[in-house]
Amino acid sequence: MTTRIDTRFAALKAEGRPALVTYVMAGDPDLATGQAILEALPQAGADIIELGMPFSDPMADGVAIQLAGQRSLAAGQTLRGVLGMVEDFRRKDETTPIVLMGYYNPVYSFGVEAFVTAAKAAGADGLIIVDLPPEEDDELCLPAMAAGLNFIRLTTPTTDDKRLPAVLKNSSGFVYYVSMTGVTGAVIKSRGAVGDAVDRIKSHTDLPVAVGFGIKTAEDAAEIGKHADGIVVGSVLVDAVARSLVDGKATDQTVDAVRTLVAEIFSGVKRARG
Repeated sequence: MTTRIDTRFAALKAEGRPALVTYVMAGDPDLATGQAILEALPQAGADIIELGMPFSDPMADGVAIQLAGQRSLAAGQTLRGVLGMVEDFRRKDETTPIVLMGYYNPVYSFGVEAFVTAAKAAGADGLIIVDLPPEEDDELCLPAMAAGLNFIRLTTPTTDDKRLPAVLKNSSGFVYYVSMTGVTGAVIKSRGAVGDAVDRIKSHTDLPVAVGFGIKTAEDAAEIGKHADGIVVGSVLVDAVARSLVDGKATDQTVDAVRTLVAEIFSGVKRARG
């Protein structure tokens, strides 16, 4: 089955540029503003959206995304509410792929079968669950695939050629290459090393490879996009939300802050292959 993610990457390959994949936390800084941010992303240049599912113990995330999750939970966000955001988004946008990203505990608590059924019905296209290794594919990966959702794997600089086939075995949609060890929000030390890593992964799979962690500027996007099929930006967008707040509350600048930054990074994506 061809998913929205497959269709989008195929179209961008024909166009000759990488995808801009944008991450935002669902319901940050409040439910209404979070929905407005989500709906503004495609117009600003986002090709694929990763929508963060807030969790109280986000071990792979840096401070910026941890705080975004706290704001979302304090605003009353739930996993059912995240799915409601996707459903509302789909009433206006039928084509932009949405990937739900987060941790397994909330999904397990919701119920795996109920979750994958509801996610597909809401209009989600894929899942990134950062704390489920390939050895646990029976838990969620295989049920998600059976429901028609892409299951997207993370690879890192420590994923060697021996480990890579296991990681790729049930992957679909795209491969997410984490450009560094550690948590979100750090800085890329060597763009050249990232390019080499992307080329190595591509020698093992026909799936598109998107690079995330440490991409903060249009220049970063332009350089990494020379090799990668997709550029993932997250912490810098979440930081833009945080900087726009006054006394922890959204302002009339909050949505525009994210929209403007996405458009700026998109300008780098467009010239990556130019």
